[in-house]
Amino acid sequence: MSELAYAMEVNEKLDVYSFGVLILEVLMGKHLGDLILALSSSPPTTYGVLLKDILDMRLPSPGNHVEEEVVLVVKLALAYLHTSPQCRPAMRQISVALSK
Repeated sequence: MSELAYAMEVNEKLDVYSFGVLILEVLMGKHLGDLILALSSSPPTTYGVLLKDILDMRLPSPGNHVEEEVVLVVKLALAYLHTSPQCRPAMRQISVALSK
């Protein structure tokens, strides 16, 4: 389902949502359709999905430092997919968070 179909408006929050989808698709190595539906039907803080179950198995096993970074990026991406556009961070906040 398209976020644009729900919002009926093109704005920065739509770009944030798209960016979150892109990040998760890169990490998963596949389309997010089912995962997004599952996440959007759950409360925003309880997903019941293990990170190891969604990461692309073709990726090499990361070291401890990289694992922490992957977890951070996934958490950020999930925030970008928040069902309420007003609760999504601004692109400036995303840039700052990813550059740390």
